[in-house]
Amino acid sequence: MAFDLSAPILIVDDTDTVRRILVTLVKRIGFTKVDVAPNGMDALFKMKTKKYGLVISDWQMEPVDGFALLKTIRSDPELAATPFIMITLYSDVEKVIAARNAGVNAFISKPFTAKMLKEKMMLAWQYQPRQISPLLRDDESLDVF
Repeated sequence: MAFDLSAPILIVDDTDTVRRILVTLVKRIGFTKVDVAPNGMDALFKMKTKKYGLVISDWQMEPVDGFALLKTIRSDPELAATPFIMITLYSDVEKVIAARNAGVNAFISKPFTAKMLKEKMMLAWQYQPRQISPLLRDDESLDVF
């Protein structure tokens, strides 16, 4: 899938201020069809009723967090191909590996800029998720986006 400004975007975050900031950033990039959900449960309901070109989700939310949302999307044949960006305060390697292994297309750590978000959005439409090993040899490096 290519970078498509007409694609509907779903922003999932439990903090109203963060949702508003993300909507503003996504609209500045040029997207006009932007919906929001306060948690993974509401996001899944929206995704069952509307096809989204991209999901941008926070990791930590209640009652359904972004990681559970990602795994549920990837296990549903109708939703599995939806590009997914995980936004989080987490930056440790184990969390990145878990997200990659669950099928995330791009990973972005807070805080971030509009330019960084746009780059991750472009990457999300190009990247095909793959499994990575949690253990690396001494001569290997980890490309985490």
